[in-house]
Amino acid sequence: MTEQSALLLRKQLAELNKNPVEGFSAGLIDDDDIYQWEVVVIGPQDTMFEGGFFKAHLIFPHDYPLRPPKMKFITEIWHPNVAKNGDVCISILHEPGEDKFGYEKPEERWLPIHTVETIMISVISMLADPNGDSPANVDAAKEWRDDPNGEFKRKVARCVRRSQEMAFD
Repeated sequence: MTEQSALLLRKQLAELNKNPVEGFSAGLIDDDDIYQWEVVVIGPQDTMFEGGFFKAHLIFPHDYPLRPPKMKFITEIWHPNVAKNGDVCISILHEPGEDKFGYEKPEERWLPIHTVETIMISVISMLADPNGDSPANVDAAKEWRDDPNGEFKRKVARCVRRSQEMAFD
């Protein structure tokens, strides 16, 4: 499977380089490791994250696409669906099959048809429209629900500002 997954990832990277998708850029952390990618998510327009440049790592398993990659923001981001350590928690990155808690339908979870592009479009959508029902960051979810234009907005604005300062490091 390793050889096939590496070939698939190389193909996806080549396609993204040839036909970039609005909202993010992608490349390898180390040119010798096709399984470790760095992506930069551009904060979606007309959201609190607009203007931000948020770096994240996508780490693919060697049996990709049968199993999903893990995604972790390296740039600090305050969001209900991003754990304080940067881990992204969205349905399509959850292992395939039945959800033992009954929260997600199998078709909402990882499917082998997903690509880096579909993952990143889902993450951009998540930034624009948080899911407060299953938060990875309970504090951010509470602020987002109780006072989205107060403390939550201030913390997001700070993250956007810091991301801009660090964008070219």
